[in-house]
Amino acid sequence: MFYGAGTIKKIMTEAAWDRNIAITSASDANAIPVAEYALSQILFLLKDGWKIAREVKQNKGYPNKRLMNISGGFGSTVGIISLSTVGRKVIELLQHFDLNVLLYDPFVSEVEAAKYHAQLCSLEEIFSKSDVVSLHSPLLEETKDMIKGAHFEKMKPNASFLNTARGAIVNEPEMIEVLSKRQDITAVLDVTYPEPPVEGSPLYELPNVILTPHIAGSLGKECGRMGTYMLDELKLYLNGEALQWQVTKQKFNVMA
Repeated sequence: MFYGAGTIKKIMTEAAWDRNIAITSASDANAIPVAEYALSQILFLLKDGWKIAREVKQNKGYPNKRLMNISGGFGSTVGIISLSTVGRKVIELLQHFDLNVLLYDPFVSEVEAAKYHAQLCSLEEIFSKSDVVSLHSPLLEETKDMIKGAHFEKMKPNASFLNTARGAIVNEPEMIEVLSKRQDITAVLDVTYPEPPVEGSPLYELPNVILTPHIAGSLGKECGRMGTYMLDELKLYLNGEALQWQVTKQKFNVMA
């Protein structure tokens, strides 16, 4: 089966494994624009871009740069949650910048983290030490509500949170409660739970929350990359060669 899109979670059953059906997915192709979106937001958040743009409109004037408490793109700390497919790509992109990268992933060794020039730490440390926290975990039973209000409370002054993974990984009511009290924190949410947020949700009103409608993944011409990946897979299959993007049952159990 050649699946020219992202996740295969909603279309899979045990019958596929029982019948030894080879399954390949373009999820790796879809991860590329997600990582690019994440990189763009991380760099913009390190400049406090969303906050400053909001203040310029509100005050109808430019703020004094000398009074800005901006981390910037040199020597700042970015926390990555999960060395997933997207998480790996984000860390690889971050290697082009002079940034410190922290990583939380309970399944990753210090040796593997070192290959990505990342420092392993706890989830609590990710939130307390990072200037920007970027979430890339798959949504599994173990990761539902993994990010709680207490994590947001630990964030540094003027820090930011980015979610391009899944909304249900975050305990949304607790996050909203903290964001309501701490206007210095900025949250960029490309995903929510439910999606879109229900009518009247505080997420629409909080000035320090930026909502984008799940646009990080492949859109427009980017979708062509997924088709190209699967055509290349088909050529490998017809030539009797090993598939590059095959999804095994073991991989399926931990993927988004």
